[in-house]
Amino acid sequence: MAEANDIKAHRRGFVLTLFGVLVLTPDTLLMRLIDTDPWTMAFSRGLLMGCALLFIFIVIRRRHAMAEMRALGLVGLAVAVIYAINSIAFVVAIEHTQVANVLVILAAGPLFAGLMSVVFLREKVPGPTWAAIFTGIVGVAIVVSGGIQAGTGLGDLCAVVTALSLAAGFTIIRSMKTQNMIPATALGGLLVAAVTAPFAQPLLGSGGLGDTQLALTLLMGLVLLPISFGLITLGPRSVPAPEVALLMLIEAVLGPFWVWWVIGEQPTPLTFIGGGVVLAAITLHAIWRRTQRAHVKV
Repeated sequence: MAEANDIKAHRRGFVLTLFGVLVLTPDTLLMRLIDTDPWTMAFSRGLLMGCALLFIFIVIRRRHAMAEMRALGLVGLAVAVIYAINSIAFVVAIEHTQVANVLVILAAGPLFAGLMSVVFLREKVPGPTWAAIFTGIVGVAIVVSGGIQAGTGLGDLCAVVTALSLAAGFTIIRSMKTQNMIPATALGGLLVAAVTAPFAQPLLGSGGLGDTQLALTLLMGLVLLPISFGLITLGPRSVPAPEVALLMLIEAVLGPFWVWWVIGEQPTPLTFIGGGVVLAAITLHAIWRRTQRAHVKV
């Protein structure tokens, strides 16, 4: 019975995480279309997403909301700080180095998550999961290999920080299966806003964002980010951190296709090849997981 419940929880977590990642895929495209300075970008993303997530959580949980937020304690605060670091580092990385560089460095996230799971959670990562992770990283490397150019040290360093903090967040959430970390993620967004507010330009009024920029910012901050990070926060509670990080590779593959569809930028043959490698790794790994569940049922 316990194993059956674990399988059901894993399936639910996998679906939530997958949908969250898919919703997140246009994120980089919107950042490029908004085209503002990194501090204003980080401030608007943090403020809007933090407020939206907190509002949704309070509406859904109602009288239990405050008690659940207090129950998070230092672990919840750690997740909030890690998210804040991840968010700011990602925006700065996108601004100060080539997107291709950032994607290659972020592709190391599954390895970091796997190592953290082994060290801190004492989890045993199955061989097929490791194989899928390495294959996925190869696929992402193929996608970006044709366009990699040397970026500034600051941008590359921030991309490394982003990958490490993303892996750390998944690992902590995995370790706290019974805790709802959405309030912690919301707090992380508000921390980002607090830190970047002194350096950001006004969103409204003279010197603020244009109408199109503002509309895209609201779409990103009030719709895409709250939905995606809310689901990505819930899903990993029942899915191993390396597997979650593997799913995150989908964004690195589908991102260029959003750009192609909206802007008309033709993906290179390497994008198709690398995307096929990543999707094949994820599909074969999912089939393997399904086979393992079938053996458990028998």
